[in-house]
Amino acid sequence: MTVPLSYLEFHVLFILPPIAFLAWLAIRREDAWWGRDPLSAVAIVCALALVYTTPWDNLLIAEGVWWYGDGAVAATIWHAPLGEYLFFVLQPVLTAFWLFQWPQIADRSLALPRSHRVLGASAGVAVSLFGYLLLSLETQSTIYLGAIFLWAGPILAIQWGFGLSYLWEVRWTVAIGIAVPTLYLWVADRIAIGLGIWQISEVHTIGYDLFGLPIEEAVFFLVTNIFVVQTVVLYLWLLERRHELPELVPVPARFQNSHPTAEVDRDDS
Repeated sequence: MTVPLSYLEFHVLFILPPIAFLAWLAIRREDAWWGRDPLSAVAIVCALALVYTTPWDNLLIAEGVWWYGDGAVAATIWHAPLGEYLFFVLQPVLTAFWLFQWPQIADRSLALPRSHRVLGASAGVAVSLFGYLLLSLETQSTIYLGAIFLWAGPILAIQWGFGLSYLWEVRWTVAIGIAVPTLYLWVADRIAIGLGIWQISEVHTIGYDLFGLPIEEAVFFLVTNIFVVQTVVLYLWLLERRHELPELVPVPARFQNSHPTAEVDRDDS
């Protein structure tokens, strides 16, 4: 039976309109993030999402974790449909444009305590270890959930290791930036599943759901929106404090006298 909406039509109805509205709103509002720096953050997130998610996503499709309804897919690249790759880009844009409505940059130095960085990185590693544990169980039902946590851990380790303390400083902006797009995508995902645009395997999921949305799907959109929001927030913080970078990245001693001519010129002056 052919599904009533294709994957591309799903984007047209559920993803592109809020993106257009939020972009229009950010452009009109003087207190919203917009311009070169915020948009360059979005471009970086989209590129990273495409590169990092593509192999993971295709492997899970090949494993049979989810599949697509008849008529939902116009074309595929590897195992994933074209609409899936568009989602890798459109979701970060949607979430980032929502985040732009709540700008906040705290007055916090890039020089965070080492203990904070170790704690943040360790927490990310723990997420991956939890995912590995789920994948190690002698059951197929934890494959999807385990794959999410194993895949998410390295990114979270980098983000939390770099700026866990700063993320806590701007926690309300981070929380709002994550919560609303996540709730919206949960609803959109539930509708898509109900329409049969894609279907989630009962064999590879643990069987719990939120109003018909498999818990794995809920966790996936939560985790990916955490990626997006934290990347944008940390990137803009880095740009705001980039004048501190020379002090945080010391030049090795063997390079300090690599330009003796310049030293002589300064002495002569």
